[in-house]
Amino acid sequence: MLHINPKMLGRLEELESDLLGRLRRAEDENWLGEAEGINLTLTFLRGKREETQRRARRPTVELGMPARRLPGSE
Repeated sequence: MLHINPKMLGRLEELESDLLGRLRRAEDENWLGEAEGINLTLTFLRGKREETQRRARRPTVELGMPARRLPGSE
């Protein structure tokens, strides 16, 4: 549900880098449950990054200001 501001894409890169480091440690320590949770988080993070990049490429559409209709002007 949360939409990421395209200005925050750099922060997502930092988070991914940190998670990859944690994943390496979890695998080295044989923490299987931790590694699974990190992999799931990485999947969601990458999906949000792709969605944000897609949304940033789409042009915005100006819908204008809504106008109030006067009675009988249909």
